[in-house]
Amino acid sequence: MSLATRFTLCLVLLLGLCALGFGQNDPEAAAAVGSAVTDFGSQGPVNVGSVPGVPYASTSLTIDAVTGAVISGGPSGNANVNSNAGQQAGNDDHFALGDVRPNKPTIAGLDTLPTFDGAFHAQAGPNSSQPNLFRWTMVGNDPRTGDTTVIPFQMDNVSLTLLNADGSVFKVVPFDPFQTLTLESPNFEPLDYRSGHNIEYADAVHRAQFFPIMDHDWHTLLIPHLVNKTTITVPRFVNVRLSNGNIIKARSYFTGTAADGKTFVLMLRPLFNFFFVNIEVDDIVAGRFTTNAISALMFPNTFLFNLNVNNPNAPGSCCVLGFHTYFFDDTAIPQPRWVTQYASWISPGIFGGGFQDVTALSHETAEIFGDPFLDNATPSWQFPGQPANSHACQNNLEEGDPIEVLANATFPITITEGSFKFTYHPQNIPLLQWFEMGAKSDAIDGAFSFPDETVLPHSALPCPP
Repeated sequence: MSLATRFTLCLVLLLGLCALGFGQNDPEAAAAVGSAVTDFGSQGPVNVGSVPGVPYASTSLTIDAVTGAVISGGPSGNANVNSNAGQQAGNDDHFALGDVRPNKPTIAGLDTLPTFDGAFHAQAGPNSSQPNLFRWTMVGNDPRTGDTTVIPFQMDNVSLTLLNADGSVFKVVPFDPFQTLTLESPNFEPLDYRSGHNIEYADAVHRAQFFPIMDHDWHTLLIPHLVNKTTITVPRFVNVRLSNGNIIKARSYFTGTAADGKTFVLMLRPLFNFFFVNIEVDDIVAGRFTTNAISALMFPNTFLFNLNVNNPNAPGSCCVLGFHTYFFDDTAIPQPRWVTQYASWISPGIFGGGFQDVTALSHETAEIFGDPFLDNATPSWQFPGQPANSHACQNNLEEGDPIEVLANATFPITITEGSFKFTYHPQNIPLLQWFEMGAKSDAIDGAFSFPDETVLPHSALPCPP
């Protein structure tokens, strides 16, 4: 908005003083999402001992441009966080369970989720004629042993209080309108799929890729629990230290309005990283997040943009919708690992590709199942739909990423319970067999993706030399 426009609005509203950003959505936000490349970001493992664990920021805060680490300023004396502790049951669904396996760590030296291991030989790509073994670790117990592994899914639902430049409140963006919708989503609702009946979405994908070898009653079940509600206060500006040592003042957030009338927020990623790691550690220290669970910080329409160094008052590249990682304590034996994610609810019409509601949550949960410790390597694969000589490639077992670039990335599912009816858009997920680069798949129906088995008609193509 131009200065002239702001001045005119001030006259029309008969305000004696007009501060930057009062009551206005930002045209920069609409422009940023209009040209956005939707992405699911990466976040390296975090040592809990390196994080203060105080999830609030002052206007004098200076953070690192990449990590969000505090350089100076630190938290103010007034905590801008309101936590409502006390574990609450997450949904009213009942699963017909057979035998249940213990939810205990299976890797010596780690205190974390139960996992099982495997490996595959890459059938294409560089050196495919040589022994080219790729080992992996996934969440759950071994599919050949059968039985159900029950894993808590611990949620901290985060709301935002956005500040004006003078420190007054511009807008509150709550998560509450999306809480029931999230809990009733296919991530936690028992539904029927080709890989099984009365099962959750991530379990359905997990079973699809191990269908030929699994025992028929093998399941990995998530039971959601709302363990906390946190409200963070987001300053209008934040000081950012660049790699050359210079410190600049940058806009922290931009807002817009989605098709459903809900506010969406674009947040500067280094500042978001600051909030994310501190809220996570606060929940770990308080015992709300535990090592035998998958945890999640759920945000309302909150998407991340990179710093625009040349123009810090406008968003840089946008938009990250979620990521997963784990936190660890390197002073304890066995080493505790808390596997976690950030995922945003997505209102309709903000992004293309069918990305809305729980797309991010389904993407990150599937990736946690397939690569909980961020170390499952694969041959370097090319993103689908790219030109033959494209070097848009990755070399890891991030099971959601290959499909995120496609027009048919999501799989609409309508859930009806009494008067409740809602159509969700979880993401289609590539299967393990896609990464093997073979001519055939030994997954369910010979598929390379699931639940829509037509999205990936063949396995991954090697990244060009």
